[in-house]
Amino acid sequence: MSYVSDAPLIQQAHERNVRRMNMFVSVSAAVAGLLFGLDIGVIAGALPFLTDHFSLSSRAQEWVVSSMMLGAALGALFNGWLSHRLGRKYSLLAGAILFIAGSLGSAFANNLEVLLFARVILGVAVGIASYTAPLYLSEMASEKVRGKMISMYQLMVTLGIVLAFLSDTALSYSGNWRAMLGVLALPAVILLVMVIFLPNSPRWLAAKGQHVKAEEVLRMLRDTSEKAREELNEIRESLKVKQGGWALFKSNRNVRRAVYLGMLLQAMQQFTGMNIIMYYAPKIFEMAGFSTTHEQMIATVVVGLTFMFATFIAVFTVDKNGRKPALKIGFTVMALGTLVLGYCLMQVDSGAASGGLSWLAVGMTMMCIAGYAMSAAPVVWILCSEIQPLKCRDFGVTCSTTTNWVSNMIIGATFLTLLDNFGAASTFWIYTVLNLAFVGITYWLIPETKGVTLENIEKKLMSGEKLRDIGL
Repeated sequence: MSYVSDAPLIQQAHERNVRRMNMFVSVSAAVAGLLFGLDIGVIAGALPFLTDHFSLSSRAQEWVVSSMMLGAALGALFNGWLSHRLGRKYSLLAGAILFIAGSLGSAFANNLEVLLFARVILGVAVGIASYTAPLYLSEMASEKVRGKMISMYQLMVTLGIVLAFLSDTALSYSGNWRAMLGVLALPAVILLVMVIFLPNSPRWLAAKGQHVKAEEVLRMLRDTSEKAREELNEIRESLKVKQGGWALFKSNRNVRRAVYLGMLLQAMQQFTGMNIIMYYAPKIFEMAGFSTTHEQMIATVVVGLTFMFATFIAVFTVDKNGRKPALKIGFTVMALGTLVLGYCLMQVDSGAASGGLSWLAVGMTMMCIAGYAMSAAPVVWILCSEIQPLKCRDFGVTCSTTTNWVSNMIIGATFLTLLDNFGAASTFWIYTVLNLAFVGITYWLIPETKGVTLENIEKKLMSGEKLRDIGL
């Protein structure tokens, strides 16, 4: 009789533990996202002081910015193998260690070469985080909360950018670039400690034949033992589908179409030019007429906040209104914003600077970032995960993620050169033309995958239907 009366209490205690474990998993992965955003945002504020300290040319500044993207491309390229061999948990652990090493190496760099090497190490950590954290979340979360947990990760990336801008602004008064770069080691240490206590992914454990451990982890994450067993059985079934990778890519035309589309989408996301605003925001605002570092950093913080809040638009509308409308609206907004921003910078160059013109430039920059945050920034990642066939998903996502970072590196390494050779107005008008082209590509090539199962998308793809028709 005592056992029967205690059963509800035992179940309630189990449900509390499940909620705590799910929250711990979510927060830990979110810290990885936070670090991702911090590392993207921190260079904007530190670059002017690095330029003065090391007497950097425009080309050297580009390499300081883009060296992290080179590391991220390398991290993304090899992380599929790393995540498969070590598991998601130990990949995140390796990422945390590299975050710490890269942050401290950047902070204590005594010459440009050491700084570039440390930035590459930091980039490898970012590449690992950008691949592993969402993958780990998707494999740990139940279908009821998976979207929220992954959305929280994406939101933490934008929060990290904002916090980096705020930290840079606070430290800009002293010009202490070493503190700007070194402070990132603190959240990296927090991530390292948290990851130590994380369980391994049940899917990875099952893939390694450790089914008992996989079920133990699922019992920690699911409300009942029955749900844990059911999910383990589903994982076993899905693992029967072997990943084809390179061999399937070479032999199957339809697989190649999906992989190339994913790579095109990631290139489109980067060549909108929006990440250059994140990396070079103070430089852009200096060109717009903001003369002091304080003014430039305040304007940069406003841009970061715009990015964060505009992300909520995507979170609440992309499943309701669809992927293609978001992309078409976003690319159009970015085209208009870069067009007017180019005009503002042209007027400033001609000596017609005014307070109103400077704030119009800030407004156009905010509009560009809002258009990006509500469209290409999240939607491209969603589409890339949806269009890849199951048998080639790991290979396809690796190709698209690597393309993202290579494209990111290219725009970071060419922006100042474009400014020197073509001027500020023409540089932004180049991005205007590209964004208009992306509207057309979205209309003619990109599929609408809202509300369509992955199985149906794959079926249409493999039957040879046009890419824009593999969704709805």
